[in-house]
Order: sequence, then structure tokens, then C-alpha cells
Amino acid sequence: MANKNYTAALSKIDRDTNYTPEEAVKLLKEIATAKFDETVELHLRLNIDPRHADQQVRNTVLLPNGLGKKVRVLVFAEGEDARVAENAGVDYVADEDIFNKIANDGWTEFDVALATPNMMRNVGRLGRVLGRKGLMPTPKAGTVVQGEDLPRAIEEARAGRIEYRNDKTGNVHIPIGKISFDEEKLIGNMAAVLDSLIRNRPTGAKGRLIRRAVLASTMSPGIRMDISAAEAMVAV
Repeated sequence: MANKNYTAALSKIDRDTNYTPEEAVKLLKEIATAKFDETVELHLRLNIDPRHADQQVRNTVLLPNGLGKKVRVLVFAEGEDARVAENAGVDYVADEDIFNKIANDGWTEFDVALATPNMMRNVGRLGRVLGRKGLMPTPKAGTVVQGEDLPRAIEEARAGRIEYRNDKTGNVHIPIGKISFDEEKLIGNMAAVLDSLIRNRPTGAKGRLIRRAVLASTMSPGIRMDISAAEAMVAV
């Protein structure tokens, strides 16, 4: 049974209306009643068949206004590369103890994992844990980097670079900030996500890429958005 606040929020949403992104953000901020700073998420149903390799969606995007939270970064590196990461202020360098905590205890108290190429053979053994959490470093996602590039990658991760990928049903769920953000910041982050998604359209996708777009916060009902208006935010 829905709680009173959720029901009240739901009553303010016209279920027969597809809102523009600006209208959806404004309404979402009006109906948010939680006593904590809720995360705002963009939920997209894509016109893809995830069973086919040429219809997979996976990439990263740098949110211009960040995520509004501290991003904890772990780096798989050794020797001089580990020292470079430490000097860049990384939260964790994965030594043997951390490696074993991940492998044996499923420890994932970090938000982004980076790795140097020479470490990927060892990191691959953690695929069962990291993959399930969406934390596995990959070259395509820009999370496998050379040692000299670690400071930049760490800085970008903290500034709001996030990875997104489709799930097995062809949906993508992407955080775009906090409900405390002003409307312009949320719109800016949403535009960056849509721009990245459309620019990196999978080669096997046919027709319109986005079939449905919904904006929601942690505790709110979803607000359906007008797809044409959302796509118009992007100048490709």
C-alpha cells in the first residue's frame, strides 16, 4: 500500500500527459517530500534487442554539474602507477588485502573502479563481483587507463563522470544529480546524458532509439516525458 506522501505526489501528476523535460524537472522538485536529498534518475526504455551484440548500449558521460555526492574511487595499480594514484588523492589503491576483500567478501564500498592495463589480468578474476555491481573497469568505458592518465581519470570520476549501460530488458537507468540541484543544473545533466546516448547509438538499433523516457527521484512516482522534446535538447 502506497504511503500518504507518495499518493499525494501521484495525484499531482497527469498520467495522460507527456511533460517536456523542463516541466518534468519543475514538477519533480515540487512533489519531492523526503527528508533527505533524493537522487534524481532518468529511466529510458530503448528500441534495442539486448540479445544482439550490435545493439548493446554502454558508455560514459561527464555530467557538467556533477552528481552532488562524494565519489569514492578505487584504482587497481602497482609500483609507480600506484604512487601516481596516491599522489592524485585516490580513495583506495587495491593492495592484496583489498583484492582479497573484494574476491572473498564481495566488498564494493567504492563508486568507481579504475585500472591500468597491466592489472587487468588480475582484475578479471574479480569479474563476478565487480560485474554484478557495474564496477568492472573496461577500455570502452574509459576506466582502463595508462598510469600517466590516472590523475585525469580520478579527477573526472569525482567531477561526475558516470558509466551507463542497458539492462537485459533494454532499459537504461542513469542518475543525473540531486533533488536539491536547481532546475538548470538538472536540465544540463539530462541534456549531457541524452547527447551521449544519441551520439553513441548502437549500430544495430533500428528506428527511433528512445521509446519511453521517465524522470523520477528516489521516493517519487515517475513522470513521463515527451520524447521529441527530450531529443530536441540534443544538437547532434
